[in-house]
Amino acid sequence: MEQILTVFLVVIFIAAILVGAPLFTIIGGAAVVLFMLVAHESTAAIIIEMGRLANAPGIIAIPLFIFAGYMFAESKASNRLIRMSNALMGWVPGGLAAVTVIVSSVFTALTGASGITIIACGGILLPALIKDGFDRDFSLGIVTASGSSGVLFAPSLPIIIYGMIAQVDITELFIATAIPGLLIVFCLAGYGIMYGARNSIPTTKFSFKKILESIWETKWEIPLPFVVIGGIYGGFITPGEAASAAVVCALFSEVIIYREISWKHLLKIAVDSMITVGALLAVLGTALGFTNFLVDQEVPQRIMQWVQVIIHSKIAFLVALNAFLLVVGCVMDIFSAIVVVVPLIAPVAAKFGVDPIHLGVIFLANLELGYLTPPVGINLFIASLRFDVSVMRLYRVVLPFLLVLLIALIAISYFPQLSLFLGDLLGHKTEMLTI
Repeated sequence: MEQILTVFLVVIFIAAILVGAPLFTIIGGAAVVLFMLVAHESTAAIIIEMGRLANAPGIIAIPLFIFAGYMFAESKASNRLIRMSNALMGWVPGGLAAVTVIVSSVFTALTGASGITIIACGGILLPALIKDGFDRDFSLGIVTASGSSGVLFAPSLPIIIYGMIAQVDITELFIATAIPGLLIVFCLAGYGIMYGARNSIPTTKFSFKKILESIWETKWEIPLPFVVIGGIYGGFITPGEAASAAVVCALFSEVIIYREISWKHLLKIAVDSMITVGALLAVLGTALGFTNFLVDQEVPQRIMQWVQVIIHSKIAFLVALNAFLLVVGCVMDIFSAIVVVVPLIAPVAAKFGVDPIHLGVIFLANLELGYLTPPVGINLFIASLRFDVSVMRLYRVVLPFLLVLLIALIAISYFPQLSLFLGDLLGHKTEMLTI
């Protein structure tokens, strides 16, 4: 009877996804039904988990970073970042391709969403790349691929969410993702530079004057990465304090100094950003309740037993994990994947001796790749709408970038010191944030 009920629930779950039901209603509804009909227990556990989430020490970082990200996205910060990066890198063969990767990485880290990066920066970068002599397909590919390249940089929201769900140190995760994030940026930027050199893409003359002018133009936004990232990596501030600093910086620069956001528009931005926060917290709260059911029913232990029957080494486990996460990344958004999948794989990974911090980096790097993985990588559809090109064409143009990113992912997965070295060097100056 329980097997029939389980099959029925899975069918309903899939149908709800296909008709576009809100994710929190799907996960929350599944949790309620499973607790009542399968576990025969009270659904109070779901409400308790929501209460724990609301009182989590690090929860304040989420709304603050989202608010700051919305302000930067609504201002002309992306234009200034592009001009400064181009002044610094435009003299290098294929320099504008490297600029595309760098700007997209910074913007994704600040806003917490790759889709916003493609929409806000892509409209400027794509015409500029084509004008500079880059092939249109290459330009489409690098703009789309770079949209998620900042996921592994502080203060990226997925890192915060992962730390809270996996109950690992968020600051330690910020430190661990730095070198893998740079590796991904260097791989993409290096491929762009090689393309530019091979195809004799024209360069701009190095101008120290233009560099100084662009830095002066961006002077009110340049301190933010140093305050936030430097403070977190140095152990001087917590993620919550860094989020507060990001909001203050965004308000000061975009509203008071540049005056690109009026006070009236600021109110609308605040409302829109808090709607996003509410939606995200609703998903997290219900997902934690769903996770409570899985733990109560010993689902992770059963998965572990099944995996141990067919997989007998850490290397084989990492191969299977990467393949599984790439599939997850192309069918689920990164936040849903974190709250649903992490509680299932974390105990299994621990059994195979995978460091929990390293696991977090592997997970996030895979999901970053998942944004581009056919058939339903979300960045492919966002780019298709933004640039009015077919998704099938994007499947083809992002393939070389997927291969480049796959090389970086293999290095991140099988060389754990890329993730753990910096934390060991800094002595793990961290503050634990759990829920």
